[in-house]
Amino acid sequence: MQLLNKNLQQLVDIAQKPSRLGIGLMSGTSLDGLDIALCKFTGNGLETQFELLNFTTVPYGDKFKDEVRTVFSKKQVELEKVCLLNAYIGSYHAGLVLEALGNWKVAATDVDFIASHGQTIYHAPQRLHKQDGYPNATLQIGDGDHLAIKTGILTISDFRQKHVAAGGEGAPLALYGDVILGSKPGEDRILVNIGGISNLTYLPADGDSDRILCSDIGPGNTLIDTFSRKFFNKAFDEDSAIANSGTVNEALLNSLLKHPFFQETPPKTTGPELFNEEYVRAAQERSGTSHIAHEDVISTLSAFTAKAIADFTRAYMPKGAKMFVSGGGAKNPFVVDYLKKRLYRTEINDTESLGINPDAKEAILFALLGNEALAGEPLSVGNNLSVLLGKFSFAS
Repeated sequence: MQLLNKNLQQLVDIAQKPSRLGIGLMSGTSLDGLDIALCKFTGNGLETQFELLNFTTVPYGDKFKDEVRTVFSKKQVELEKVCLLNAYIGSYHAGLVLEALGNWKVAATDVDFIASHGQTIYHAPQRLHKQDGYPNATLQIGDGDHLAIKTGILTISDFRQKHVAAGGEGAPLALYGDVILGSKPGEDRILVNIGGISNLTYLPADGDSDRILCSDIGPGNTLIDTFSRKFFNKAFDEDSAIANSGTVNEALLNSLLKHPFFQETPPKTTGPELFNEEYVRAAQERSGTSHIAHEDVISTLSAFTAKAIADFTRAYMPKGAKMFVSGGGAKNPFVVDYLKKRLYRTEINDTESLGINPDAKEAILFALLGNEALAGEPLSVGNNLSVLLGKFSFAS
């Protein structure tokens, strides 16, 4: 009888294990660092049980950020730089994984898989690029083969491509994991992640999968971070110090919110390709606010993030639903306070109250997707496409 080659046999062996040890990697559009989550999984699908064993965020240095920004969200870039960064980021992330495992005293040979999101450099849903004959598209770099070879660990990567190939927009991918992590019978819940872009998952109390919704909402931290760097040479507005020193300019805020994206029916997706410096400059010109103080710009952009979430919630979410916030924006007091004022009848907490580290949530979600790629079956949940996501890279 023909035997499976050792790589295929490895997949079978891992899939049949009673539990699996996986690492989820997330590097978001905010470029703050690499989130590394070591998780233990038992089962698959909606019966999955997981435990977060270790988590760390390794901050990126300025040189790395500057290199990525040369190709990030730009229509025209040096193809050679994209090629080089694809290999470099894969190898760099591999080194960070091995360093984390060393700190945790976990042997690489004990880890069954790595699930790597990669680094998004361009996100192009058709609704944004509007080019006839071209489909939705997205591009993440940080090659999985480099991760697998350098760590010696089976790596699953490039999750968004299958989503696009199957007719989706490649984002957000939070729905499946949010259903597993956050559902509670008898309680309407809204899980909001405020990363570079804000996205939301609605989990109905009755568990009706047809009513579950996952969608991008608008900018999260991306504009706040961009203008904090531009005006104040700060990576982000720590503790909302800048926003709280300024005043929200209502004319600019209203101008920022006047884009067709906000009227489009969800689910929908977006990115820094839309919400960028040029977007803000155009909004300032329309509203005659190009002269306002830099602190007021940061304050208004922070309000923009929160008001977009609040407006979406009021438009599409049932009254009485509880909201749980994660991502970097969950640590932005101005954004959270503004959100609470706008949704004063909504109970708002961070996901720590669900037993989910708000910083680790996205890395956990990709580890969950990796577990499904190995041991699951395609599931149709809400607006989630019924496909398994991810490409396999073997360590030999």
